[in-house]
Amino acid sequence: MNIELMPKNETVPTFDSSQIKVKHIESVECFSSYDGVYSEEEISEDLISGILKQIPTGINILLFLDPNGEDDFLEVICDGEWLALGYSSNGGQENYYSYNPEFAESKEFCPLISGGQSGIEKCFAIKDIEAGVKAVEYFIRTGKLYPGVEWAHQL
Repeated sequence: MNIELMPKNETVPTFDSSQIKVKHIESVECFSSYDGVYSEEEISEDLISGILKQIPTGINILLFLDPNGEDDFLEVICDGEWLALGYSSNGGQENYYSYNPEFAESKEFCPLISGGQSGIEKCFAIKDIEAGVKAVEYFIRTGKLYPGVEWAHQL
């Protein structure tokens, strides 16, 4: 896979922490109390708070900007040790992945599985869960990728 790296920015722009840009949420597999599909009308501050709190203990969820749940989504997969973020838009033509430079030269896979079947290379999964939670909240609130982590843009 050819990638272009987007370095982490130490300065994260401020954002409105009451805004919600995500319009559709789906769990990829059963997990805790957030199993299922949530439409725009069902996405509340309580739901968002619960999802953000659950990330460090393990989650597998899709956050869509598209209200139909078909495009423009962030996949969030975490097992409590590793966290992988993958953003896809334009029908899968634009793809970005969280990037871990510590494993830049490795082809090793971490224990996470994307879509229930595809292994994730360690270079596309981060171990800084706190930064990952911030990245997820930033996406929920702004609909944009969090500049506080490194990203790999698939070319």
